[in-house]
Amino acid sequence: MSPLGISGLAHLFGILAFILLLVWLLHYREGIDYDSDNGFRVFNAHPLLMYSCFIFLAGEAMMVFQTIPSERKVKKFVHMTLHLIAIVLGIVGLNAVFKFHDMQNIPNVYSLHSWIGIGTFCLFALQWLFGFVVFMLQGASATTRAKVLPWHKVGGRALLFMAVCAAETGLMEKSSFLTNLKLLHERESNLINFTGLAILLFGVFVNFSVGFS
Repeated sequence: MSPLGISGLAHLFGILAFILLLVWLLHYREGIDYDSDNGFRVFNAHPLLMYSCFIFLAGEAMMVFQTIPSERKVKKFVHMTLHLIAIVLGIVGLNAVFKFHDMQNIPNVYSLHSWIGIGTFCLFALQWLFGFVVFMLQGASATTRAKVLPWHKVGGRALLFMAVCAAETGLMEKSSFLTNLKLLHERESNLINFTGLAILLFGVFVNFSVGFS
């Protein structure tokens, strides 16, 4: 299969995961409203934004060089812009969960999911800053850029899978929470599982697409 075909499969699973996530949050979990007095509706902005930013947009940004028939400068600009949008929206997504915890008097950053998520966000921001200075502004010599480029690519792929890991552990954490409260029904449980599989397959095919480039 060609890199373009692999990228097509990645797009398919990425969009599928987004649709399943929306169905879950809107149909089963009361909807999404960052400014709501209902803490659970505030919280729902978190999984939607974090998936959209650090998985879907990040994956799309990584595949730009394989899917956009354009000059390298244009591809580089789109790549950096998508990642910047991910960081900005990611800040809102992170703030949503902190806001929810404050509303419910829940401690912050207490779970493995939150540790992975915070670590991924910080490294993601540093990766973007490094790429912007070194490659966009060309703050390093051509020789240095050539040497660090493979590390930049490998780091991006590692961060994508860290984000996927954060999403999977987040879905498991939410599922366990709902199960303990006896609020999780079989259909919703299956929907969560299919969402997690779609997210995982998106990451896998993004990795294949970039790897074959």
